[in-house]
Amino acid sequence: MLDKIIYCCFFIALSTISYAQNPISIETPKNMHPCAEISEYPETVSEHLILARMIEGLGFRYFWVTEGLRKEDLAYNPGNDGRTTEETLEHLYNLSNFILNSVQGTPNIRPLEEVAMTFEERRLKALNNFNTAVEYLKSAEENINTAKIIFQRGEKTTEFPIWNLINGPISDAIYHCGQIVSFRRSSGNPILPGVNVFTGKRSLK
Repeated sequence: MLDKIIYCCFFIALSTISYAQNPISIETPKNMHPCAEISEYPETVSEHLILARMIEGLGFRYFWVTEGLRKEDLAYNPGNDGRTTEETLEHLYNLSNFILNSVQGTPNIRPLEEVAMTFEERRLKALNNFNTAVEYLKSAEENINTAKIIFQRGEKTTEFPIWNLINGPISDAIYHCGQIVSFRRSSGNPILPGVNVFTGKRSLK
């Protein structure tokens, strides 16, 4: 009997050591917003899918840099007349609208209309904009090379090639997501561990 007790204790201790060395992977919950995880890569390559993948990567970054932000994080200002975290997020929201409009061929109206929203409302709308743009591109049939970015100010419209979306608002939005990472670290609330922008998933190993 004593031998069995010793054996059980040894087995439990061994299991504990094994778990400590190889903790169970914690994957992103499946009921979270689609932007919380990047989908599997497509089997083919096309202009539509490349653009969609870039926006999906942006949406993934945006989801996790804004996850768990507190009031004190939103109010953080790095100084030197820079934007607060919340003001930077307002700009990111406007960029998400610009990206969706451009992908769908909808004119971007200037000047921008100011709409009062809470942080949570603005965040969800931005995430939905990114996800809608991705899904639209994945199912698009027309030639993306003919798509145009359209600015409209009063009766005047100006058009640019859709490829300006990459070096313009998409790159700008990724840049600002990086700022939020830095800001929230400075305000004492760093981004959650395990977010891997290379794999497009969050896990702890």
